[in-house]
Amino acid sequence: MAEELILLDFWPSMFGIRVRIALAEKGLKYEYRDEDLSNKSPLLLQMNPVHKKIPVLVHNGKSVCESTIIVEYIDEVWHDKSPLLPSDPYQRSQARFWVDFIDKKLYDAGRRTWRTTGEEQETAKKEIIEILKVLEEQLGDKPFFGGESLGIVDVSLIGYSCWFYAYETLGNFSIGAECPKIIGWAERCSNKESFSKTLPDSKKVFGFVQELRKKSGLE
Repeated sequence: MAEELILLDFWPSMFGIRVRIALAEKGLKYEYRDEDLSNKSPLLLQMNPVHKKIPVLVHNGKSVCESTIIVEYIDEVWHDKSPLLPSDPYQRSQARFWVDFIDKKLYDAGRRTWRTTGEEQETAKKEIIEILKVLEEQLGDKPFFGGESLGIVDVSLIGYSCWFYAYETLGNFSIGAECPKIIGWAERCSNKESFSKTLPDSKKVFGFVQELRKKSGLE
């Protein structure tokens, strides 16, 4: 029986991007439905009645919610190709730690670089550099966080890279100057077809952020 996969998502979402990349890495075909988050579809509200958020993966009529849980689900169900989590339990725990670090730290700091001004924005800029420097230290001299091949940490972090241009332009700072290893890592990831075909254009994301700023009265 053919697998029915539907992804409810929103194109600039760094959380949705990680799911799209996981699906691409596994070579899975799916139906993509871009949600209007100001007018959520009945299917989204039905499939994620608790949080009512994207992304949601609908697999043969059953929903899986929360991006990291979805990525792990994809990796477990389609385990025969491009494993994203290490087989060793300790290494797997470490990978999960860093995904959790990214989710708890990076989204909020990044958001404040474009949603705030003045002292609050300056604090956010310092925070995002500090967070990325910690991640650089973890990356070390490896090509990817997963080592020689991509892993769940790479998949979880890369969605932020297409937001870097907006963070830098609106915050008037340079991630590349402060964290060159992260930029080099992002470029290596982007050389992979599953990433290059999935990641939105940075300038398009910047345009989207500008619209959000206008609606918030920041421009």
